[in-house]
Amino acid sequence: SCSYQRFVSCYRCFYRLQPQLTRSIYDQFISQLQASIKEEIQEVKNEGNLEGLFSSLDKIVEEAKNREEPAWRPSGIPEQDVRSTMVPYFLKHRSHLRRILREKEEENRKVAESVLMGRDRIAELQQLIQAHQQAWQ
Repeated sequence: SCSYQRFVSCYRCFYRLQPQLTRSIYDQFISQLQASIKEEIQEVKNEGNLEGLFSSLDKIVEEAKNREEPAWRPSGIPEQDVRSTMVPYFLKHRSHLRRILREKEEENRKVAESVLMGRDRIAELQQLIQAHQQAWQ
């Protein structure tokens, strides 16, 4: 095989002396490497709870079969992905803040009218007091 030939080319001197031992070492190395890779994959599966995640992903896929609009997929361009997610949120938040601002402005207008009416009432009362004071004198 091609990988064995590369292995032999790396250990050419050793291969010339004992070709059968070199093949045996190669076979042992490959089997241990495969076992190690399988073990690593199993550890990643166990640590990341991948089987549970895959089953939940399968459930999501099943639920999405009845949906008519397409699911969101990343475009591969981070700026576009963030924009497509964040812009609708910020627009909704902006309209919410504008509504609150209108409510506060209306509330402030009413308070300002109330203050002006209070000042007018105070001015009327002061004139009334002065009129009573002059009439009394």
